[in-house]
Amino acid sequence: MRRTTVSVTGATVSLQEWTPDGGGASGVGLPTVLLLHGGGADSAELSWGEVGPALADSGLRVFAPDHPGFGRSPRAEWRLTQPHLVRYVGELVDALDLDDYVICGLSLGGGLTLGHLLDRPDRARGAMLLGCFGIMPRLSDGLFGRPSHAATFLLLRSGLVSAMTRSYSRNPAAMERGLRAIVRNPDARTPNLVQAVIAEAAASDGLEVFGEWQREQVLWNRLRTDYADRLPGIPTPTLVIHGDHDRGVPIARARTAARLLPQAELLEVPDAGHWVQRDRPDLVIPAMVGFLRRVG
Repeated sequence: MRRTTVSVTGATVSLQEWTPDGGGASGVGLPTVLLLHGGGADSAELSWGEVGPALADSGLRVFAPDHPGFGRSPRAEWRLTQPHLVRYVGELVDALDLDDYVICGLSLGGGLTLGHLLDRPDRARGAMLLGCFGIMPRLSDGLFGRPSHAATFLLLRSGLVSAMTRSYSRNPAAMERGLRAIVRNPDARTPNLVQAVIAEAAASDGLEVFGEWQREQVLWNRLRTDYADRLPGIPTPTLVIHGDHDRGVPIARARTAARLLPQAELLEVPDAGHWVQRDRPDLVIPAMVGFLRRVG
């Protein structure tokens, strides 16, 4: 693994790169993989530190950026909005000179993946969506979905969400309880992971810039970004990977997205939460490798 930096409009992006033995490009016929992490106290290392080496061991070249303001990337000159982040992903693809690639995103990164596929049709050879954002109209479904969404809107505007997040991000016991919702497997939810997330929250501006993005996205009655109606227009072969106990994006939404995407397959990961590749790497990584070989 090596770390490098790339410049895009108004931002310097730090990214990790994993290469097959001997370095260089992916194996013959195999695409390069671009991995996009999620929001909150996340980074390329936290989300993809196990996935990247495994894909490289399978003969693939892999890039994983820290989005501006996350990980080791300094904040951008621009506000973190969905259109700005989608533009950044496109510029990153250009800066890395990726002609033959598969793009993959977790949560926020999944929404950026969908935005990129819509912004640049037919560029990526394939896509992978993990716990994907951007496929539902509000933060919550069900009978209490609308009032719950409106309450979150008010909490975000009041600053209480940011204050609560900062508080538990400094408390190992509170962080461990919070991680239970997104990493259900206790063997995966290790003390090392808890400490790594706490360290990430302290070392970067990730929580602050993610809050900026949340305030732009969460309107009083809906999410600003919902790609669901546009999914039938994405012809890119896509693997949808989703935990069947994902509290952030219900599995029913992933099933609908997989039906709407013209060339999609769905992997429902049993007893897994939102951080699905952290929860069940034993299922997720082989599925990713298999998909990449099929599209290759």
